[in-house]
Amino acid sequence: MEIQMDKAKRIHELGLQELLNTGLSVHDAKSLQIELKEAIDRTTSSSPVELWRDITSRRLLKPSFPHSLHRLIYNAVYADYDASIHGPPLYWFPSDVDAKRTNLGRLMETHGSKLLGAAYKDPISSFKQFQKFSVQHPEAYWSIVLEKLSIRFHQPPKCILDTSNKSKHSGSWFPDSILNIAECCLKSTTKQDDENERVAIVWRDERFDNFEVNKMTLNELRHQVMLVANSLKGLFSIGDPIAIDMPMTVTAVVLYLAIIYSGFVVVSIADSFASKEIATRLRVSKSKAIFTQDYIVRGGRRFPLYSRVVEATECRVIVIPAIGENLDIQLRKQDISWQDFLSISRHLPSPDYCPPVYQSIDTMTNILFSSGTTGDPKAIPWTQIAPIRCAGDSWAHMNIQPGDVFCWPTNLGWVMGPILLYSSFLCGATLALYHGSPLGHGFGKFIQDAGVTTLGTVPSIVKTWKSTRCMEGLDWTKIKLFASTGEASNVDDDLWLSSRAYYKPIIECCGGTELASSYIQGNLLQPQAFGAFSSASMTTGFLILDEHGVPYADEEPCVGEVGLFSLYMGATDRLLNADNEEIYFKGMPIYNGMKLRRHGDIIKRTIGGYFVVQGRADDTMNLGGIKTSSIEIERVCDNADVSIMETAAVSASPAIGGPELLAVFVVLKKGFTAEPENLKMIFSKAIQRNLNPLFKVSFVKIVPEFPRTASNKLLRRVLRDQLKEELRTRSRI
Repeated sequence: MEIQMDKAKRIHELGLQELLNTGLSVHDAKSLQIELKEAIDRTTSSSPVELWRDITSRRLLKPSFPHSLHRLIYNAVYADYDASIHGPPLYWFPSDVDAKRTNLGRLMETHGSKLLGAAYKDPISSFKQFQKFSVQHPEAYWSIVLEKLSIRFHQPPKCILDTSNKSKHSGSWFPDSILNIAECCLKSTTKQDDENERVAIVWRDERFDNFEVNKMTLNELRHQVMLVANSLKGLFSIGDPIAIDMPMTVTAVVLYLAIIYSGFVVVSIADSFASKEIATRLRVSKSKAIFTQDYIVRGGRRFPLYSRVVEATECRVIVIPAIGENLDIQLRKQDISWQDFLSISRHLPSPDYCPPVYQSIDTMTNILFSSGTTGDPKAIPWTQIAPIRCAGDSWAHMNIQPGDVFCWPTNLGWVMGPILLYSSFLCGATLALYHGSPLGHGFGKFIQDAGVTTLGTVPSIVKTWKSTRCMEGLDWTKIKLFASTGEASNVDDDLWLSSRAYYKPIIECCGGTELASSYIQGNLLQPQAFGAFSSASMTTGFLILDEHGVPYADEEPCVGEVGLFSLYMGATDRLLNADNEEIYFKGMPIYNGMKLRRHGDIIKRTIGGYFVVQGRADDTMNLGGIKTSSIEIERVCDNADVSIMETAAVSASPAIGGPELLAVFVVLKKGFTAEPENLKMIFSKAIQRNLNPLFKVSFVKIVPEFPRTASNKLLRRVLRDQLKEELRTRSRI
């Protein structure tokens, strides 16, 4: 209690000069000093959590204030806060009124008493119990959520879940049902949609940043999809795999829906891949054709794409112009232009009407790929169940509703592309697309002008926004929540992001392509902490296993490998080019008669029940007999010196054997210089102070950038190989 009282006193004694030093104006600094004193006086509890809650709820910290001011106040409030006793410091808090207006809150208010009995109180206090209920009775939960999405069965399922087939670890979901999931995306979610012609997509090209945002209604989208579907049916046979390799534009979205609508299979390929990687994915998927663009346009420059595709394959390529309607490149004999492709359907009596192809719920509709850092990437088939899972999770955890505008810079070649598409259309929201780079002011202006309400990110993009200050002067206050996935979040970067919209929550998401969803996520019914996950996702159960495969007790603070409950709607039960059983189940322990599913993450459960991803199981290191993770080391090193842009920690044993040695690779901020030996001392002190006094850094290497996969995941394996080579060289000397 004494420490907390001292903390409030520290805030009260923040000098005017300290506020001015952040770049705040004299007027704003004086006003803020008074408001902070009033906040302290108002806070009946001496808890820094309550003080921060009061400061943010009253919007004392404006998005226009310098980030250094936001950082100063946050750090001052929580300076003496002990996370090892109280759990991670919280920055966002649900209100009773708002919680009952969320999708999940309304569901709980309607069905909570029936499902939980007298134990049900309200959405906030009963959330954990309701989540556990959903794990134990997933069929009850999904039967309710299914009604909230625009899912229309051509033939309804005989039940929600059938577990009689023991070879299907994930269960048989919606057995015997027939539908077309793309048709569901083109259906209205409410009666008002038909009357008001709901806007389905908004978009802008980067060279038109000062023009009005473009709009496409649901009816216009429906006509575009059917026009393309008719052309597809003139060229291909039902079930043919057809690849898409282009930026996530409006045309790409129309193509994606049309391919599935027509009974074909989308093969997702990211537009960043080199020819060799494109060739691998076309070979593995046995694609019959590929849609691509002539160029990718970024910052006024044209980057060849068609030429990369041609180098990769002999199969037919349909080429879409990046700008305008005409191509200015020469095509091969077997390839055709977009205009010629569309002309196939234009001679029909009703070119923009096409009946959907209805298929079994288990029919494959999309082939996606893992990152493929070693060997061939895993080819992961999505059936029509996967879209229901990802849209249902977005409905529950990100509260996607009709009227929302949902944007997430991504690509159909990565899992977030289809998740964004399905989450928008099946929940009745508007999909927002920016045709250009997400790293500059133009993207941020689009977010402002399009009225985006939900903005998804990856941490490396946020880091760029913050460091370049490219989003200054923009109004993002229509944003109701952010989301983040792909890699571990940085607390200071998240502080910057959340502050852009008066400290709206950042819903952290962690899952995988093979799950069609996230297994841990934030939500709007629990307080949120930066860089942490507040819960398992709805209907998802998992255990944290020690190094012997023994599960830790529920709620026990611990660090270990994740073991997912295998009954998981949307999870794959096969791979096209690998053994699903061997990769995800072999060697995993049995719990209550159920084989656990491998995911590969090492996670930490904190005091208070929050989760922090510590990295992949193969990113664990053993320093002096103590196991730790790369991410844990990097979180400390990233904040150890002002010159640091980002760090990557790896370890390896010397060539002659012995204990593992810790190395830290460093990328410096633009304009900064540093000496490796000096950084080694700084890192060692910071790690010893924050993690373990026995840890020390043996090597520091400054590099211009880190090796990454095309989806921006850090390739620590490559850095580890570099370290091993360095150690071998030193041993020879």
